[in-house]
Amino acid sequence: MLELFRAFSLRCVQIEEAIRLGDDQRVTALDRHVEPLVEAILACRAVNLLEVYMQLQFVSHLISQDADDSASVTEHTSVLSYLLDRYFGAHGPDWRVPSPQDVRIEPPPAYVPDTDNGQFLNAVILESLPDRVAVLTRDYRYLYSNPANSAHLNRKPMELIGRHLSEFIGEERFAECAKHKLDACFAGEQIDYSYERSADSGGSRQVRCRMSPLRDAGGTVIGALLVMEDLDRLSQAA
Repeated sequence: MLELFRAFSLRCVQIEEAIRLGDDQRVTALDRHVEPLVEAILACRAVNLLEVYMQLQFVSHLISQDADDSASVTEHTSVLSYLLDRYFGAHGPDWRVPSPQDVRIEPPPAYVPDTDNGQFLNAVILESLPDRVAVLTRDYRYLYSNPANSAHLNRKPMELIGRHLSEFIGEERFAECAKHKLDACFAGEQIDYSYERSADSGGSRQVRCRMSPLRDAGGTVIGALLVMEDLDRLSQAA
């Protein structure tokens, strides 16, 4: 499914570039490939919760994009209802991890500040945060970006899916810092560090970056949850 999202993201970028250049012929040619990609994404069956989330988020994006077209909104809403029933209806797969009968079930852990507490799939929480939040796959590509992070990168959330992190932070910074820390996160470590970034008004700002391993139902690390916090903004608000 990720390959389909990458193709869709690339096509959107190509169309925007053609529009910027005023190349109407290329826009028309590229646009013909969008609908088949959308249909392929919606027809694909998710195999884990992350893919379920990606697919549902994609339909939400389509509804928002076509908000002025009531017929399209109705069609997209029907697809959303179908997907919800497919994955969470009476006959949908059981996404829970089965518990061995001979193992005592521990009470759920208390809330711990500064961790994601398994809530990475809660779009309402993530999209309302002032902090920048992103999910990267093990090949260092965006799987999710909340509005704050997307705005920082001057991209729409759907345009980031499938794009490599080095496209936005540069090859040098990726190779010298980010890759090493992400690899440690993919190995199961919790990473917490601070760095400086250039500010729009000149000077620099301190940013705290936290990386948490993202695991599937079987416990395998399939990605990393990144939370980037502007420390200067917090100190100014205090």
